[in-house]
Amino acid sequence: MRTLATELHLPEAVCRLLCQRGFVDIEPAKRYLRPKLDHLHNPSLMLGMDAAVDRLVRAVRNGEVVLLHGDYDVDGISSTTILMRTLREAGGRAVPFIPRRLEDGYDLTMAGVKAAIDAGATVLVSCDCGTNAIEATAAARDAGIDVIITDHHLPSGPLPEALAVLNPKQPGCGYPDKDLAAAGVAFKLAIALAGALGVNDDIVFRMLDLVAFATIADVAPLRGENRVLARYGLKVLNDTTNPGLRALRRAAGLDGRPITAGRIGYVLAPRLNAVGRLGHAIRGVELLTTSDESRANALAREFEELNRQRQELDRDTFSRAARHVDAMNLDATYGVVIAEQGWHPGVVGIVASRLVEEVCRPVVLVALDGPEGRGSGRSIPAFDLHSGLTECRDLLLRYGGHRVAAGVSIETSRVEAFSERFNQVARARLTPDDLVPDLRVDLEIELADATIDFESLLRHFEPFGPGNATPVLVARGVHLDVPPRIVGQGSGGGSGDPGGHLKLRLAGDTGAPLDAIGWGMAARAGELTPGTPLDVAFRLERDEWNGEVRLQAHLADIRV
Repeated sequence: MRTLATELHLPEAVCRLLCQRGFVDIEPAKRYLRPKLDHLHNPSLMLGMDAAVDRLVRAVRNGEVVLLHGDYDVDGISSTTILMRTLREAGGRAVPFIPRRLEDGYDLTMAGVKAAIDAGATVLVSCDCGTNAIEATAAARDAGIDVIITDHHLPSGPLPEALAVLNPKQPGCGYPDKDLAAAGVAFKLAIALAGALGVNDDIVFRMLDLVAFATIADVAPLRGENRVLARYGLKVLNDTTNPGLRALRRAAGLDGRPITAGRIGYVLAPRLNAVGRLGHAIRGVELLTTSDESRANALAREFEELNRQRQELDRDTFSRAARHVDAMNLDATYGVVIAEQGWHPGVVGIVASRLVEEVCRPVVLVALDGPEGRGSGRSIPAFDLHSGLTECRDLLLRYGGHRVAAGVSIETSRVEAFSERFNQVARARLTPDDLVPDLRVDLEIELADATIDFESLLRHFEPFGPGNATPVLVARGVHLDVPPRIVGQGSGGGSGDPGGHLKLRLAGDTGAPLDAIGWGMAARAGELTPGTPLDVAFRLERDEWNGEVRLQAHLADIRV
C-alpha cells in the first residue's frame, strides 16, 4: 500500500480502497484510475465479427435493405440507434424495428421476420436479442434473409443457425471481456464496419454517449471495457450534441447538473424505458436519431408523461405484491414467485427489483393475461437467476436473461408448479446467511476528512455501479447539529415511492458540519436527537448546480 501511495502520489486512505478492489500492483492500479480508449480490445477478436462485417459491407455497397431489430429497453433502443446511424452514415439503407411489448412479445419473433419481409430486407440484424431465437432465425433464413445476431444474453441452449452470432457469452467465443452490454457489442460492430467501409470512426466514437447510457441503464458490470466505455461515454454525454439526449435531460430537470451513473440509472433511463413499457419503443429510436430540436422536445415531454403513468402502476403493483409477501412464510421461502391477473407486464421487472431489496431473495413477478403470463425476475448476488430458471425450463414457455435479471413466459396453469420448483432450487443453492442484507464498509474516516478534496480523489474510482460499487465510508461518534427533518415522498425518477426521507446535519469534534440524506429512512427520525453520539455509514456525494459545489452524505445506515 505504501508503494502505491508513493508511486501514485495518493493518500494512504485512497490506496487502501485500491487494494480492497484488488489493485495492489502499480500498472493495474494506473489502468483502473486512468482508463483509456486504447485499453479497448480489437473488435475482430469477437467470434462472428468478420462474417458480420463482410455481409454488411456487401449490403451497403449493393444498396440492400438492412432491418435492425432491437429490444424495447434502453440497451436495445441505443444498440439499434448506433448501428442505424453508422450504416446510414456509410450510405446504407437501414430500417429500424422494435417489437411492441404486449402485441409482439420479447425477443426476435415472427413479428420481426414479417417486418423484415415487408421492408424488403435481405439482412436482419438483431440488437440486444436473438441469442435464443431459433425458430424466428430459421424462418428468416427460409425467406432468403441473412440473420446477424448482436446480443449479450446468456444462451439457454443451442444457438440459432444465423450467418453470424456476435455475443461474447456464446460458447467458443474467445473475446476477452464477457461483460459488454448489447450497446457495447453494437459499438464494436460499428467500429469494425466503419473501418471496412472507410468511414471516419469519429462518427462512432461520438456515440459513446449512447454506449454509456445503455451500459449503465442495463446494470452491466462497470469493470474492464465497460468501465472505459462508461467513463468516456459520460464525458461525451455531458456535452452531447444529440438533440434527443439533450431534450431528455432538459425534460427531467437536469440542465445545469452533471450527468452521473446514478442520474442515468434513477432519472434518465426510467424515462426512456417507460416508452417501451407503456408505449412503443420505436419512439425511443426516433428520439435518439432526430435532428429536429422541436421534435425531440415533444417526444421527451411525451416520455415524461409515460414515466408518470409508469410510476403510478409501479406503486399499485408493489402494494399488491407486498400483500402476497406478507402472507408468505419467508423462513421456508428462499425463491419468491408471485403472479396476478391484470398486472401490466411492463412494470413487473421494476417491482421485482424493489421486492428483492425488501426480502433479500430472488423474486419472479408474473403478469397473467388469461391462459398465459409474462414475468420478470431479479436476484441477489448469491443466486444465479438464469441458471436457476434453467432448472425450471420444462415448466416455462421461454426464458432468457442474465445472472441477476431475466424474463419468462409461462402458462397460467403451471405457475404454482413453477413457484414450488423455483423455491426448491433456491433452497438448494442458498443458505440463511445469503438472505440477510449485507452492508459492506470500505473505509473508516473522521467526519472532518469528508472534504471536497477527498471526494475529488474518490471520483477517480468512478463511474460506480455493479462490479465497482460506490465506496461506503464510516464516521464514528458524530452528532446532529440540528434536529432531524423529514422531507419528500419519492426519489423523483426511480422505481416507485420509497416513502419520506430523512435529512440530517452531521457534526464532528472538528471541521464543518455535513448535510446528509437517508432515502426512505424517515421512520428512523424518532431514534435521533441532537447531541446523541452516532456511527454513520454513508456514501460521499457531490452536487453541482450552476457552478456551486456542495457535499452530501448519502446515508446507508445509522447506529445510535
